[in-house]
Amino acid sequence: MISFIVPAHDEAALIGDTLASLHIAAQALRLEYETLVVADACSDDTAQIARRHGAQVLEVQLRHIAATRNAGAAASHGHHLVFVDADTQVNTPLLAAALRALHNGAVGGGARVRMLGDIAWHERMGLAAFGWLFRCTGIAPGCFLFCTRRAFFAAGGFDERYYAGEDVALSRTLARQGRFVILREQVYSSDRKLRSFSKSEHLTLLLQLLRHGRGMLRSRERLDFWYGPRRRR
Repeated sequence: MISFIVPAHDEAALIGDTLASLHIAAQALRLEYETLVVADACSDDTAQIARRHGAQVLEVQLRHIAATRNAGAAASHGHHLVFVDADTQVNTPLLAAALRALHNGAVGGGARVRMLGDIAWHERMGLAAFGWLFRCTGIAPGCFLFCTRRAFFAAGGFDERYYAGEDVALSRTLARQGRFVILREQVYSSDRKLRSFSKSEHLTLLLQLLRHGRGMLRSRERLDFWYGPRRRR
C-alpha cells in the first residue's frame, strides 16, 4: 500500500486540486493507496474539502511542519510513504518513477520542482539555480518526498528540532541508509511564496540563513515565510 501524507494549514483554496491529482495518478497506476490529510490548526474548510475528496483527516494543533508530517506518518499504514504539500500537484509519470525507484532499491527521494503560474525569466533562473543545488546535494524539496516506511522510521522521521528545513535533514538521514534519488520527472507546486513575499523579503531571509545557519530554523521567531499570517496574493 502507498500512503499519501498531506500536511495542511488553511489550504481550502488549493487542497482540492492536490488531492484530485493524487487520486488520478494512483488510479491510473491501479495502486492500493490511502490519503491522509493532517489538518493543522485550520480555521477554514480544509478538513471538509479533504473529506469530500475521500481523504482521511487527522486534525491537530501543532503549527510545526515536522511534527505535522510525523503525525501523518504515524497514522499511516502504507509500506511506501509519499509526502506531498497541500499546494502541490503530482502526475502519473512522476508517481510511477518514484515507485520504480523504490522497487529498484532506493530508500527514498524527491523530484524536480516546477512552479505553477506565470513565472518571469529572472524567477525561472533563480528557481533553476536552486533546483540545480538541490539535485547536486541530493536534497529533496519537502513539497514531494517519498521513502519506504522502514527507512522513514529508522531515520527517526522528520527532525522536530526544526520548524523549517526538516526536508533537508531527513534527506541527509535517509541518504545514510541507502540510495536516495532526485528524479528527472517534475512535480508542480504553487508559486504563492514568490507572489506573497517581495524580492527584498526573499533576500533578507537568505541573508539571515547565511548569518545564523541552521540554528535559525529551530525557532518560529524569524520564520514568517512559513508561519506568518497567510498573505493575499
